[in-house]
Amino acid sequence: MNYEFRIAGAMPDALAGAFPELHRRPAVAETLLSGPVVDTAHLYALLLRFEDLGLRVIEMRSIPEYV
Repeated sequence: MNYEFRIAGAMPDALAGAFPELHRRPAVAETLLSGPVVDTAHLYALLLRFEDLGLRVIEMRSIPEYV
């Protein structure tokens, strides 16, 4: 399943490197990260990584996979 995470503020390159499995797109006053999340454990690990790095998740949503 693919997810999109909206992170408050601009994410520096150094922090983006902590999420190699996610694609980063800058947006106005936030950063969008998206990519595959293989299972619930992976999702929780990503959320913990955001928290550990002091990043505030504004929104998290699953996005459809197009076949």
